[in-house]
Amino acid sequence: MAGLQSGAPTPQSITLHGQSRVLEIGFSDGASFRIPFELMRIYSPSAEVQGHGPGQEVLQTGKREVQIVDLQPVGNYAVQPTFSDGHDTGIYSWDLLYELGAKEQELWAEYEARLAAAGVERDAPMPEKGGGHACASH
Repeated sequence: MAGLQSGAPTPQSITLHGQSRVLEIGFSDGASFRIPFELMRIYSPSAEVQGHGPGQEVLQTGKREVQIVDLQPVGNYAVQPTFSDGHDTGIYSWDLLYELGAKEQELWAEYEARLAAAGVERDAPMPEKGGGHACASH
């Protein structure tokens, strides 16, 4: 999902809306999106969420009320949010944010299908970390 495409639209404005829990972003091509924090969190590009390869993704649940408590620029190509659940390792390139906004409905449908396939509810708490690989060493 992530990456930088040459000539891709770049953000002209970024606004966090805490009460409605959306990141509003306007791009140089005129596109504007209101991306829910929850969508950003469940599709985080971090290894903690995406794993280290296909099939290693970790299904995220219980993120409906998540907030972004901090948003830091990363060079001229991305931002790194800190979420209220402590997650802060995802770097969101402009391309990824554009894709999240442009494909929001498709991504929600994919997420709902993954939840159904796993037999878990959207608001179920995440399982406790422990045992297994925790990625703390990277």
